[in-house]
Amino acid sequence: MDKQTAVVLTVSAALVLFQMKFGSRNLYRFDIAPALALPSDELFAWAWWFVIQGFFGFVIPVLLLRYVFSQSPAEMGLGLGDWKFAGTVALFYIPVVLAGTWVLSDNIAFQDNYPHLDAASQNWNTFLIYEFLFIFYWIGWEYLWRGFVLFGTRRVFGVYAILIQALPFAVLHYAKPFPEAILSLAGGIALGALVWRSNSFWIAVPIHWVQMFSLDLFSTLRIRSGVSGWDPGAALEIIRKLTSP
Repeated sequence: MDKQTAVVLTVSAALVLFQMKFGSRNLYRFDIAPALALPSDELFAWAWWFVIQGFFGFVIPVLLLRYVFSQSPAEMGLGLGDWKFAGTVALFYIPVVLAGTWVLSDNIAFQDNYPHLDAASQNWNTFLIYEFLFIFYWIGWEYLWRGFVLFGTRRVFGVYAILIQALPFAVLHYAKPFPEAILSLAGGIALGALVWRSNSFWIAVPIHWVQMFSLDLFSTLRIRSGVSGWDPGAALEIIRKLTSP
């Protein structure tokens, strides 16, 4: 067995467990915040979760591949790769994402789940801070699968590493609304293929961030306005309600 592949697959599973244990928002609110005299409100608890994901999903894997297995940044998926191809795909994909999240946000199951922080749907300043902090999460989440697992196992699995990284990614969406859970499998494979073709994990971060930002934004607009529907009239009604005195 290839030592790097065995370590990457084992450590990736352990890192998920560490994230769930030590990134727990309850652990932050009831143990860490009081011990360190930090604010214990939900925004800070979510910030803790995001930063810990960045640590376990990005920092630890990068250090492991760089200093234990002597991988170069390009070999780890940290180079720019074919950024023109990646950028072109992203430009065509973003309108599809916006249309898809607009439709999904009309589902009450999505409005009940997004944004995860309830206060973000009630205050725009909180919303923007929350979405900015989410970037730390996406760097860790995307690198764990589309970087560490994909690039860390490709010399053994070849192109099939795309499927290897997509399976646990999909399983970890089990608690999401069912349409999102199903789409996560196809999305994980497609995003893995894009990263493989681009030879860089970085494109996965803005793509996933835009998906979540648009879903949070559209859900928030519907929550605050009470407007349903997919047609342009619904969008205009949301704008009318939220901008009228």
